[in-house]
Amino acid sequence: MSDSGHDGDSPVIGRRTLAVVALLAVGAVVLWLVRPLLHGVVYAVYSTPVALLALVGAVVVYALLTRWSLGETLTRRGITGADGIGIPIQGAVVAFVLLFLVLSIPAGYLAGEELGKRTLQESETVDGLAESDAENPRIVPQSVATRYASNTLNFPQYRIGGSDVTVYNGTPHWSYPLSPDGTFNYFTKRQHGTVLVDMTEKSARVRTVTGDLDRGIGTAFYNNYRWKLLRQGQYLVNYQDPFMVVDDGEQYIAVPYTKPNFHWTPLPHTTPEWGGVALVHEDGTIEDLSPSQARDHEALADQRLYPFDLTRRSVAATKYRNGIVNTFTSHEGEIEVAPVPGEDNDQPFTVMSDDGLDYVVAVEPYGEAQGLREVWTVDARTGEYERLAVEESLLGPRKATDFVRQAARTTDWDRFDPSEPIPVVVDGTFYWEVRVVPNDSSGISYIAFVNAETSDVTEVETTREVSAFMRGEAPRPGDGDGTGSDTGRIPTVVVQRVAENGTVISEMEVYGNESVRIVQGNRTGS
Repeated sequence: MSDSGHDGDSPVIGRRTLAVVALLAVGAVVLWLVRPLLHGVVYAVYSTPVALLALVGAVVVYALLTRWSLGETLTRRGITGADGIGIPIQGAVVAFVLLFLVLSIPAGYLAGEELGKRTLQESETVDGLAESDAENPRIVPQSVATRYASNTLNFPQYRIGGSDVTVYNGTPHWSYPLSPDGTFNYFTKRQHGTVLVDMTEKSARVRTVTGDLDRGIGTAFYNNYRWKLLRQGQYLVNYQDPFMVVDDGEQYIAVPYTKPNFHWTPLPHTTPEWGGVALVHEDGTIEDLSPSQARDHEALADQRLYPFDLTRRSVAATKYRNGIVNTFTSHEGEIEVAPVPGEDNDQPFTVMSDDGLDYVVAVEPYGEAQGLREVWTVDARTGEYERLAVEESLLGPRKATDFVRQAARTTDWDRFDPSEPIPVVVDGTFYWEVRVVPNDSSGISYIAFVNAETSDVTEVETTREVSAFMRGEAPRPGDGDGTGSDTGRIPTVVVQRVAENGTVISEMEVYGNESVRIVQGNRTGS
């Protein structure tokens, strides 16, 4: 009977096995097809190797609990069958979660220290910054450019997407994808083009390049660049924010990416490093370019290539230069990336200098101090770091905006805000260029240059005045717009009150058509 019963069960067991195998196969196919949706979780696990230690610990806990559950201890307590099997599984899951959380914290600090020390070792210490490019000044802040782009948009079925910096015809621009607007259009239309806002002109200079992209930004997944990248490009990399490139009438989506660099001692951890650039063509074709290939690619000539996020993370990680423990105790030599005002646009800032396209990051000492500690410049095409250590006392970006507020005699600061202070070097002198914009970002009221050493503030209003200042020429009222009108921002006379020992006690600036009246004192008879 037992033999016949066993033979009778074999087909049933076989069918169950086939069903399980078929189900697993179908599940694997589904997971493979929807793998772009799982990328965040998969990459997080892949780039966190401490999970391997947690998994080993969970297996050990499972083995111990399994041996225990099959022994006499659980039997005496009346725990048998499914309960005895469930306890080892539950214990293993709890052990994995706890070990992962406990080990991830020190592994994260080790990763930060590794990245910071590597950044310092691979950077070059310089004595000064490159002169700013006076012909390509960065004038328009991100928030104002977004307003300009929206105000000039005349496509009812489309909207502008997220902004980024691109170089068009040799001039830096804010670029925006022209993405479908509304639920119906989101599922039925492709990206329709690119909106470019000239960063070097105070007034709104907007250009729209039209043409549907087979795989674009802000579209449904079947028309989206990222979905195709994660299916046909590299999968185990971290794709950064995309930006639009317009070259010879053709549109491209450039996506820099990083990949993890694995370290196994004293705890497994990873640090990010630049992996390359994925270039998506209008027809959806993908080119996976190494850093050197990206620099040599014709469509990416003069474009920024190095990832923004990697720049900020690398500079911020240098706070561990004196060790992890120092950041919890004395904070000796510790730095922090300076927070700056600017409507959700933070450092690094992209600027043009005599050396080309650079990212700049200003850092302050840790804590309440607002002086300038270091200025980092990163070649936006090669990723080469340079560090200027500030020895003398210089204003940081936050304090510079305070001096702009103090210097403005008529500005209503309830209606205007200083925005995006960026470093500018003119004839070897370090300035902070601060744009003063209305609260609604509808335009630019004026631009203030703050001398980081003396705190002197020079206010200009027009593009020509900005360029003149950056060329080292003293801008004159009325020179900027060609109308001969008086801007009232540049002093024509400076009256100084001087003590007997030659010390300047106070200054008075005389603007435009104002005059100076000197009245002889009658109390002392002088």
